[in-house]
This record gives sequence, structure tokens and C-alpha cells, in this order.
Amino acid sequence: MTAQETAPRAPSLDGRTLAPVADQAPGQVGTGTRFAYHERDGVVWADYAGGDVARGHLVGTRAGDRLDFRYVQLRTDGTTASGHCVSEVTALPDGRLRLTESWEWESGPGRGTSVVEELTTGGRR
Repeated sequence: MTAQETAPRAPSLDGRTLAPVADQAPGQVGTGTRFAYHERDGVVWADYAGGDVARGHLVGTRAGDRLDFRYVQLRTDGTTASGHCVSEVTALPDGRLRLTESWEWESGPGRGTSVVEELTTGGRR
């Protein structure tokens, strides 16, 4: 790939807060979960919590508008879970960012897709 092919088209995730647009199954992230993203030199990481998640962390890389990361979380019921996710970053017409995600649990069975979008100031989409 050339530098142009791997250069992000969407802006940096650094300092942005995102939330799922729909609830997932119990014990997973949902509309009450908030992700606080950071990004520097192709490395992305976030802390997240809310809904059924007491505390979660993700870390990975960004190449162009593709994120590849691992996540771990502590649920409110005291159980833990981990998995892998690949996301595509896109800029919405209003300037907010959207992540279209394909994820898979590594700590147990299950996989799926989800969408998270950046919140505006005040916590709404």
C-alpha cells in the first residue's frame, strides 16, 4: 500500500466520545456505554463504561480508516470478557465520526456487528 492508501480520510479519534446507536445482548455494550477515544501515531486506545459494563479498555492500531483492536471488560455482574474488533471509521455529514464494527468474543462464543457514533457536546447524537 502507498502512504495515500493508508492515510486516514476521516479525522482523528483523539479526544472524542462515542456511543453505540443500539443495544446489544445483555452483558455487552449498549446505548448507555461511553467510549473515550485517544489516538496518536497510528495507535488507538479507549476507556469505556456504562450499561452492563463497569469498566472496559481497548487498544489497537489504525491504518487509514481501519481500526484493529482488542478489548477487555469487567461487567457489572463481576464477570470478565475479551475480544477482537475491526472497525471502519467514517465522517458523518455533520462532522461527527462513526465506527462500523465487526467484533468477536475471544473469551467465549459470539460475534456480531455494531455501530458507534460520536456524541455532540451535551452527550447526544
